[in-house]
Amino acid sequence: MKLIINHSSVQPIYEQISGQIKDLIIHGELTEGVVLPSVRVLARELRVSALTVKKSYDTLEQEGFVTTVHGKGSFVSSASQAQLLEEKRREVEAELEAAIRKGRSCGMNNTEITELFHIILEES
Repeated sequence: MKLIINHSSVQPIYEQISGQIKDLIIHGELTEGVVLPSVRVLARELRVSALTVKKSYDTLEQEGFVTTVHGKGSFVSSASQAQLLEEKRREVEAELEAAIRKGRSCGMNNTEITELFHIILEES
């Protein structure tokens, strides 16, 4: 599993880790039942604290993406299709919000943004 940590990012490292693992699960690169690296192994690979990795795994477990079995490790859980679909929708929403902000930053009003959206929608 290849994760990239940006130590100068404002996003906390544990969020970078959990976010990248979540993306791998959502996009089918990590499937149900796959065992994640142990907390210590991943911490050593990423050169971060084991507590940071543990917090990432705890976050993933709270969100239903991972199941941890004491003494056995953390496994990709059988997340429901509805949960994965909801996560993908959140990604689309975030990207649309970013596009709207960018449009507004170059002086576009709501009507122009909406017209452009419809043009692109019709072309796809």
